[in-house]
Amino acid sequence: MAIAGPNGVDEAIAAGIDLDGSPIPAEMLSLYNEVMDLESKRARSGVKKSMRNRIVKTGAKHFDQTSLNERLLAAGWEGLKPKEIAFFFG
Repeated sequence: MAIAGPNGVDEAIAAGIDLDGSPIPAEMLSLYNEVMDLESKRARSGVKKSMRNRIVKTGAKHFDQTSLNERLLAAGWEGLKPKEIAFFFG
């Protein structure tokens, strides 16, 4: 299964198939769906905060620490926090 784009993993999960084509065990799918259902009901603190969190989490895979920090600041967000640096770049 070819996975690309932000929805690729969600599509694979919905199909119950891993990237290598093997089925995802029912117990794993059940727990994942339970946790995602609970998460979908959790109150949010703001769209911009969620956007920033996603940018940091995913951006750390694509940018070095300095570049990501500079891009966050240039876009008007707070720069990387020490705990984010430690977790994603430590």
